[in-house]
Amino acid sequence: MALPAPQGRRSSAFIRLLRHGFTQPSAAGLLLDAPELAPVRDDSVLLEALGATADPDLALLGLVRLVEAQDPDDQQELLSTVVAAKPLRDRLLGVLGASEALGDHLARHPHDWRSLVTYESADLHPGTPEVEESLAEGIWGERGADRPRADALRAAYRRCLLGIAARDVCGTTDVAETAAELADLATATVRAALEISREEQPGDAAVCRLSVIGMGKCGGRELNYVSDVDVIFVAEPKEGVEEAAALRSATRIAARMMRVCSDITAEGTIWPVDANLRPEGRNGPLVRTLSSHLAYYQRWAKTWEFQALLKARPMAGDPELGRAYVEALSPMVWQAAERDNFVADVRQMRRRVVENIPADRVDRELKLGPGGLRDVEFAVQLLQLVHGRSDATLRSATTLEALGALAAGGYVGRQDAAALDAAYRFLRTLEHRIQLYRMRRTHLMPENDADLRRLARSLGMRTEAVDTLRREWKWHAREVRRIHEKLFYRPLLDAVAHLDPGETRLSAKAAGHRLEALGYADPVAALRHLEALASGVTRKAAIQRTLLPVLLSWFADSADPDAGLLNFRKVSDALGKTPWYLRLLRDEGAAAENLARVLSAGRLAPDLLLRAPEAVALLGAPDGLRPRGRAALEQEVLAAVGRADGAEAAVAAARGVRRRELFRTAAADLIGAYGTEGSPAEKDHGSAIDVVGSAVSDLTAATLAGALRAAVREQWGDTLPTRFTVIGVGRFGGHELSYGSDADVLFVHEPREGADEQEAAKAARAVADEMRRLLQLPSADPPLPIDADLRPEGRSGPLVRTLASYAAYYRRWSLVWEAQALLRAEPVAGDAGLGQRFLDLIDPLRYPVEGLGEDAIREIRRLKARMESERLPRGADPTTHTKLGRGGLSDVEWTVQLLQMRHGWCVPGLRTTRTREALAAAHAAGLVGTEEAQTLDEAWVLAARVRNAVMLVRGRPGDTFPVDGRELAAVGRYLGYEEGHVGEMLDDYRRITRRARGVVEELFYEG
Repeated sequence: MALPAPQGRRSSAFIRLLRHGFTQPSAAGLLLDAPELAPVRDDSVLLEALGATADPDLALLGLVRLVEAQDPDDQQELLSTVVAAKPLRDRLLGVLGASEALGDHLARHPHDWRSLVTYESADLHPGTPEVEESLAEGIWGERGADRPRADALRAAYRRCLLGIAARDVCGTTDVAETAAELADLATATVRAALEISREEQPGDAAVCRLSVIGMGKCGGRELNYVSDVDVIFVAEPKEGVEEAAALRSATRIAARMMRVCSDITAEGTIWPVDANLRPEGRNGPLVRTLSSHLAYYQRWAKTWEFQALLKARPMAGDPELGRAYVEALSPMVWQAAERDNFVADVRQMRRRVVENIPADRVDRELKLGPGGLRDVEFAVQLLQLVHGRSDATLRSATTLEALGALAAGGYVGRQDAAALDAAYRFLRTLEHRIQLYRMRRTHLMPENDADLRRLARSLGMRTEAVDTLRREWKWHAREVRRIHEKLFYRPLLDAVAHLDPGETRLSAKAAGHRLEALGYADPVAALRHLEALASGVTRKAAIQRTLLPVLLSWFADSADPDAGLLNFRKVSDALGKTPWYLRLLRDEGAAAENLARVLSAGRLAPDLLLRAPEAVALLGAPDGLRPRGRAALEQEVLAAVGRADGAEAAVAAARGVRRRELFRTAAADLIGAYGTEGSPAEKDHGSAIDVVGSAVSDLTAATLAGALRAAVREQWGDTLPTRFTVIGVGRFGGHELSYGSDADVLFVHEPREGADEQEAAKAARAVADEMRRLLQLPSADPPLPIDADLRPEGRSGPLVRTLASYAAYYRRWSLVWEAQALLRAEPVAGDAGLGQRFLDLIDPLRYPVEGLGEDAIREIRRLKARMESERLPRGADPTTHTKLGRGGLSDVEWTVQLLQMRHGWCVPGLRTTRTREALAAAHAAGLVGTEEAQTLDEAWVLAARVRNAVMLVRGRPGDTFPVDGRELAAVGRYLGYEEGHVGEMLDDYRRITRRARGVVEELFYEG
């Protein structure tokens, strides 16, 4: 409906109301002009508060009606309190803006607004005893005097409901807490109604014991604002009373109790009490004895009846009898999954529910429609009944608690559980707010925009509220349906449900044949692992039985299936009695395959995983294998250091982060997440090695930053008497670290103004020594050796120098190899400003103006030749040594570095610490031909990947191919070679590096 254009002096007020969310500003203006609001008419606080409600127009109308209903003496008190007391203002206006029905109640009972003052504390969430007391006062106390009990109960119920709704719409309670409070209120109400019934029928009450069992949402303490309260009645005769007579009396009390709650009176109704979940439903007796209930469930009950009993709890009446009922029937609930066709029965029941929804409502059904609340509830209940037989932690009557337990036990993937939890909370909140408006039992999404707008605003949506609400609802519904189908129709559930206690072991003969067929080298040992993993009736064993067949196939695709199975057993054993990861693997196929590849590819990643088994979760997370940047890593490491008590604990925390991140990088490298999928011809190995090098280098830098912070804090607090920086050199500075690399560094310091130079030097040396000590302490985490041998004068020189000392040394004594070593110098930790001044100092050395002279070039060539003849290990094959061998890393790097020192002064692209970037810049500048550049790059990447592969496979660094056949095959698999092609791999390596050596001889020795 179009709004009339504002006219005259009222236009500014009109626009102001529109800005505060009023959709009928003309009507709102008239209400604000009401004489009763004169004291607060111009109060901007009130207008802001109205604008924050779900429906400002409705809230204002409700406020005016409430003020009008007050006695003249009370009007000022109400208005003054509303303006001055923000908590009460938010609660009162929040309710008035969300619920027309509660606004009507306040208009009829104008003094009930004072009940909202009771709950000043956001932490006060009344439970059943407190609510019972409030109801009793409203029924039998002064409030209920001279009123019919049923009317008094309804008025007291709505007064308690005000507080629940106020906390709900103001966000003091979340949807689960709100549902629990509503269930507590329902419990107290049923108890009050039962007391009224007994009061009216004292003769019947005297001859029987009656207990009311809460079922459904009330039993699970997850009730809606307006919902049937499902119950079952159980009774026993008192001593000396015939059973038939006692049951007749109990039936009269129960029937009257139901009418007390359900009948319509001058105060309306509360909600229907529904006893149709009792044995035989509507056709069965309303009340039975405990033995009659047991007989029925033992002989006649259907699967859905046991599913309903999941939520049974004693609610009112005789507590001892109620407890006896639940204790007697509970074992039957957890045996229901052993019934014939159990899973099929539950699935069919769910299908029937969906099929019975009218076609014109199915797309609006929050509860019963596809992707609705019932999908979540059915999936959770099915998994509870299947697995709750052996896992008592799953036996919660509350959906969200049960879902949390399923996730904690690993029966549902953590991401799936989180998505279901979020969707369930969102859908239940929608359901609550829809019902709250007019206190009507409905699960249908509104169709008109006004209702949708109010609903969206009640959820905090302001911008494009209606469209945003629709999008979020549909998204959650799709997620629920996707996960529901995944869990609910999993074929493996049938096998688990029908598992007999003795059906616990794979056939030894069948397992042996299967292992031999899959290529396991030691079937006997593998069978022992399988027996350890799959034997028994534990939940872990059951899930492993479902996983092992496919895992065995994935292991068989690796170079060492036996190692994969052994490592899987180790991981499983390490996780002990909390095998959540197994459920993650079962529910997330990608995670299971990723783990199989990681566990069967070598020692490094499994060893890292065994030290932190929870890292399995990274394998299934969408971004779990994506490397984290240096800034994020450093932030986490420094935060961990800041929380630690003492330097050793701080560095232990930093090394723990390093361990986890090394696993992330190694796992991603192994499963091809860094661009190594596809056929060998399609793989971008260069990109993969760059990502690994950057990831490991960033992680090393972050770890050094943490060690530096810990060393400084331990003795000097926040500030050293000298500025201190760590310069990465070698592969570290070049962002080219491999998994097993040391951290090559230089330590630089600069005394602060006014600081004593000797004290500053002493402090700097102490910090450097402490960093090295802390990072090499014995630990389960991988060590991080710090190597400072590239400093001036090598091992003979001081470990730490001032910037001025570096300047003096380089000015007078620097040799050409030292300038060459500085080509890959880059600040990695400590004072950034000092690090930049160090770079400014060394730039003229590493990129000399006009390039290197002939003497310097000859000296570099001489040093390279000497290194080739002296440093290659005795007995090493020069054709396959990745670092010092022919066409290996050293050959390529020295060639590129010579180009950098000769031409870096005039080719900006050469002024980089990264080998491949410098090679690309040299090619772009015409210093290296296309074919030559490609040859050098291919050889460097291959040699770097072989070094990484050796570390991944053997768990320790190495510069040559392994001798052991299994290890050599594993390196081949990492490099993309299929089983049986190890010889081809070695031939390819020799061919590629031989060609690279030819280019090196041309460019380095002859160029």
